[in-house]
Amino acid sequence: MNSRKIKTWAWVHKWSSLVCTVFMLLLCLTGLPLIFHHEIGHLLGTEVEAPKMPAGTPRISLDRVLDIAKAQHPDRVVQFASQPEDDDGLWFVTLTPTPAPTDDFKSIAVDARTGTILAQPKFDEGFMYVMFKLHVDLFAGLPGKLFLGFMGLLLLVAIVSGVVLYSPFMRKLDFGTVRREKRPRLKWLDLHNLLGVVTLVWLFVVGSTGMINTWADLLIKYWQYDQLSALLTPYKNEPVVAVSERASVQRSMDAALQHAPGMKLSFIAFPGTSFSSPHHTTFFVRGSEPFTSKLFQPVLVDAKTAQVTASPKLPWYLTALLVSQPLHFGDYGGMPMQILWALLDIATIIVLGSGLYLWLKRGNAAPAGGKAKAAAHEPAPLPGAVQPEPAPAMKVQA
Repeated sequence: MNSRKIKTWAWVHKWSSLVCTVFMLLLCLTGLPLIFHHEIGHLLGTEVEAPKMPAGTPRISLDRVLDIAKAQHPDRVVQFASQPEDDDGLWFVTLTPTPAPTDDFKSIAVDARTGTILAQPKFDEGFMYVMFKLHVDLFAGLPGKLFLGFMGLLLLVAIVSGVVLYSPFMRKLDFGTVRREKRPRLKWLDLHNLLGVVTLVWLFVVGSTGMINTWADLLIKYWQYDQLSALLTPYKNEPVVAVSERASVQRSMDAALQHAPGMKLSFIAFPGTSFSSPHHTTFFVRGSEPFTSKLFQPVLVDAKTAQVTASPKLPWYLTALLVSQPLHFGDYGGMPMQILWALLDIATIIVLGSGLYLWLKRGNAAPAGGKAKAAAHEPAPLPGAVQPEPAPAMKVQA
């Protein structure tokens, strides 16, 4: 590249890195415990588990489960009901003041075999809740999500521009070289570049999936407007189904599972909630394979008649969202993948920290008489710094 192109790419890399680095460092630090959120929950005793019972122990009716949960908060309505992916002996029932989306919710864990209330977990407090909220929206709701999504976009720009700058400069050094000279800044520069290259693909994947995750609320609203509204045309002039008019939820669930043989229930959205319609109980089912278990298929059941009325395929943008969420936190490959994600996360923290260090120390890059010589042999840091003034860069859920 000629000097003009190098200056342009250097400017893009420097400022995209500088703007996003602090936020990306925060996301890396908060994302690390979230990789092991289930394991940490078990250690802290906050994970609810159904007691062991013989295989084939009969389940009580889902209607009975909902009645038991609602009796704890009779002034609320049931918004969602779900089962853990690896435990069908447990129901989580979410109750809210109204069907509309809200942060004011109560969760009841009910044993699916005995109807015993096992816990009333509070998901809106504690260390993991703080880590999750900081990682997802900075406690700022949708504006916070979109802001972090923009930071993720700047990260991708920093990675691409860093690669463009890194290639020509590294022709002067063997791959993996970390020069051990008296100047610590030069050693950190080489380490920053090396770890940046090692984490490059992972960083791009995690950054892009994190950015997609920040659009979740908007994508769901668009799906409701674009596709779900068309399915509701036959109900255009009908009033919202009252709770007293609803058919048996157990019968509705049986109809949904019969309509989707071989699939498992993930969660239920009740009429009027953000994932359903005013006239349907929507059952989200999933496959049983590692990949298909992350992909949901909605089955809309008429809340009055318990008859399946539609089971639309999710559009490509929601499929991309569902694939990106577990990939972002390394949920596809069990513990080995989680450990790999954690190691790469730590390496990225070092990349970000070293980028900040190099930027702060840019005024002491080399002795006065040797700056020209040093500049000729220093590659541009990747993804967080550029020649001649290193600047930082960056990872970013459900």
